[in-house]
Amino acid sequence: MPGAVRAIKQPAMDASGQASGAAANADQKALARQGATVRARLARDPSVQRLAGDAGEMAELFGVAGFLDAAECARLCAMVDAVARPSHTFDYGEASPWRTSFSGDVDRTDPFVRMIERRIDDLLGLDPALGETVQGQRYAEGQQFNAHFDWFATSATYWPEQRARGGQRSWTAMVYLNTVAAGGATEFPELCLAIPPQEGTLLAWNNATRDGLPNRAMLHAAAPVTQGRKYVITKWYRARAWS
Repeated sequence: MPGAVRAIKQPAMDASGQASGAAANADQKALARQGATVRARLARDPSVQRLAGDAGEMAELFGVAGFLDAAECARLCAMVDAVARPSHTFDYGEASPWRTSFSGDVDRTDPFVRMIERRIDDLLGLDPALGETVQGQRYAEGQQFNAHFDWFATSATYWPEQRARGGQRSWTAMVYLNTVAAGGATEFPELCLAIPPQEGTLLAWNNATRDGLPNRAMLHAAAPVTQGRKYVITKWYRARAWS
């Protein structure tokens, strides 16, 4: 039987992050509907923990221990190794000073990947058409992803393209594929919370507020790995069908 997700309380921090362009967007109603759907579904699932921080009801962050087993994690780690390239961000492209890991999209036509995606879709209760391709990330010692939001800045130059490809991001689902020797926690500075890598554990959070606006409380960072390597997979969902 899987244990509980381990989360570590942290002191309050001054979260500066990439907070530009948080204006209301055309996807607000869809984001609010998705939030209500997922919120109700997770509340009925006894395997799901709510990992509440100091922001209380402003934050919707959940964890599921043992979502993937050791064999599934090992297979995904090998798939990540096969596609890993220097990570990019929408703001900086490749060689971003904000994100120093390696990453790549896994083959979503692979039957094993499709099975993992279906399980994530089913957990959240979201239409598979809303989901982006699963991305794998690998962090070596010293690599990190500085504080950022998963939602898109609607004033940014990349926004018109992303608006046409499904619009604003709604939910993020991330699974740790290994337990890291030291470092590599996912930190939520606005929530004073850090979740260290725990093999097979899934984290899911709503990038929007309950009324469908980008949620600044969901600022997060991947802390530097200080010993070993860290592997994760991430699946983002959109307000509308992703293309």
